[in-house]
Amino acid sequence: MSLRGYGVLFWTVVGILALLVASPALSRVLVYPRTEFFTELWILDANRRAEDYPFNVTAGEEYSVYLGVGNRLGYCAYYVVQVKFRNQSQPAPTSFGPIEERVPSGLPSLFDVRVFVEDEDVWEMPLTFSFDYGFNETLMQVEFTSFTLNGVVMDLGGQVIVWDAVSGEFRGFLFFELWLYNAAAEGFRYHGRFVSLRLNMTVS
Repeated sequence: MSLRGYGVLFWTVVGILALLVASPALSRVLVYPRTEFFTELWILDANRRAEDYPFNVTAGEEYSVYLGVGNRLGYCAYYVVQVKFRNQSQPAPTSFGPIEERVPSGLPSLFDVRVFVEDEDVWEMPLTFSFDYGFNETLMQVEFTSFTLNGVVMDLGGQVIVWDAVSGEFRGFLFFELWLYNAAAEGFRYHGRFVSLRLNMTVS
């Protein structure tokens, strides 16, 4: 190989090494176009982990979780999280398929959490909740009177949960639907996402 050939090889190797060394720094400077736009919704336990969620619930006892929203939509978004409760036979929302085909639960919201979240930002809120209910031994069902969330008491009269022989529990679901403000429609629309806590309402 000639001296000129060695020179070309040397500068080629130097150029490749320079690109490899500079690539981490360049990745911080270069702005890549975003291809996915979405919102994250989650529940964490009282220790901000996805482990020790409340399950066996006792009337009058308080339980704590964290509710979180992450905005990846490309703009500051205005959200409403609707807090709802259902038994095993009442309608649940959907979160599969095209977002425009997903439907919320038809149950009324017990409590609304309204929040603005900047793009690429995360919002999180501690929630403490409890239920007041009694056990109807004749009908083998749990009968609710109220639901308390962060100190706000809401009427839950008329809501019942019957014994589920398959699971061996009085099964209820505390769930959180995500709604997004739509400027064109001048109102909130179900954003196709929800998270849920499955609860066993214990009786003595």
